[in-house]
Amino acid sequence: MTKIQNPKTEVPNSKEMNDKDFMTDMLTTEKYMGSSYTTAMTEASHKALYDEISSICNETIDCQRNLYNQMFANGWYALDTAPGQAIQQAHQEYAGMTNQLPGNGMAH
Repeated sequence: MTKIQNPKTEVPNSKEMNDKDFMTDMLTTEKYMGSSYTTAMTEASHKALYDEISSICNETIDCQRNLYNQMFANGWYALDTAPGQAIQQAHQEYAGMTNQLPGNGMAH
């Protein structure tokens, strides 16, 4: 597999946290918070509470995306390429699952 990655921005190698360490910590926290907010939304018993958590969750996901974009731009986040065959297989599996949904996979 090939990695998709920008050239790395060098950071000091020391015991103290550097920019990459801080951003990695923030991204990990935002991922955890987004997951937690999603759970809270599905369990909210009141529409106004759901709406408030949803708004906060969207802000968290936007922050997560911004951190990811910055880390990717700095070469601190790499992605693996997927062979065309693997992409096609995943697409077919997903299409098969959506056909099993009520309403034949139509969006709600």
